[in-house]
Amino acid sequence: MRIMYLSPTGQLGGAESSLVDILASVRQAEPSWPLHLLAASDGPLIGRAQSLGVTAEVLPFPSAIARVGEHGAASGGPGDTVRFAARLVLASAAAVRYRAALLRAIDAFDPAIVHTNGLKMHVLAACGRRRPGGSRPPGLVWHLHDYLGSRRMTTKLLRWRQRASGCPGRPATVVTNSDSVAADATRALGNGTHVVTVRNGVDLDRFSPIGARANLDAMSGLPQAPAHTIRVGLVATLARWKGHMTFLEAIALLPAHLAVRAYIVGDAVYQTEGSQYSLDELRQLARRSGVGDRVGFTGFVRAPEAVFRALDVVVHASTAPEPFGLVIAEAMACGRPVIVSNAGGAAEIVTAGVDALVHAPGDPADLAAQIAALAADPALRARIGGAAHLTAERSFDRARLAAELIPIYRSVAAA
Repeated sequence: MRIMYLSPTGQLGGAESSLVDILASVRQAEPSWPLHLLAASDGPLIGRAQSLGVTAEVLPFPSAIARVGEHGAASGGPGDTVRFAARLVLASAAAVRYRAALLRAIDAFDPAIVHTNGLKMHVLAACGRRRPGGSRPPGLVWHLHDYLGSRRMTTKLLRWRQRASGCPGRPATVVTNSDSVAADATRALGNGTHVVTVRNGVDLDRFSPIGARANLDAMSGLPQAPAHTIRVGLVATLARWKGHMTFLEAIALLPAHLAVRAYIVGDAVYQTEGSQYSLDELRQLARRSGVGDRVGFTGFVRAPEAVFRALDVVVHASTAPEPFGLVIAEAMACGRPVIVSNAGGAAEIVTAGVDALVHAPGDPADLAAQIAALAADPALRARIGGAAHLTAERSFDRARLAAELIPIYRSVAAA
């Protein structure tokens, strides 16, 4: 079976890392299947795919499409919605041209299945028209890594794509990465949309307690921390809803006697305007919070597994419900105790007090209390981290991805 995957970026955020795991799992399960990746920008995703024996190409978004994004442009006010709508209008002509080029690329590969892996590709994928000679169009699978309920304009576009007569972008199946995203998609899309949950997987050979450890101080340009310092890190893209400000405020609230050094690991990886912090902004926020000398900033890291092993505590601080939380699963696989923002899909994958601690989203005092509890108690860190590793082995092995996705592909192709 020929499968083509469409990604709105070649960078490696959570959705793209999840796609790498899908490619690896499907390739291992069905080594003879031709798999092809098309990404809308160059980046490390391309090399990762090619290393798995997946062919890949880049079809760059025009800048008008790359910059537009509802997460960055719309925070809920009517003015923001109007501005986002205006950007959509400006991008519409570029979108028509891009869809034509995308259709040519799809026809050139001639897939049985097109699997889109991001909201822009769900909207733009033009892959269902009947081909010359009457051959069947490919089946379409949308993979949702985001909640649609907070993206009103995007949801309207997706529903329009579904309802349009003979619409070439109507998905046969919508795959989601958690039950909470599935429930949200069912409400948002309606129309009897077939929604299936396939939780993300992790490469347990790569993400394990044993292996190299990053020198976080050197990566951050800091002097080596004293012995017995507890290293606490937030590993995430710099999207504004990932809770960097909550994390910095929590560090500022920690008791002075605790020897804690904090790290922010990651960088801005997407092109969408207004949706992310810059590292300079976060450094300024750290100084304003009074913790500028206690927080290191590593920038983008290609080997997050080495970062997790170097951390004593991993913090997940998203202020909005997390669709899944791949960083949580990866850190757990490395045997790290994780403090999880207790909402959305992230809350589905941990058991509070057993394999993770939890905190109220956006509550610095609650987060500080959980950090302090782990920083002060080595036995608690060991217990939570050990249980986390067992959960990862039981629930997150990426071999499961092919076992769950291949029957979906076969069903969609036969429909």
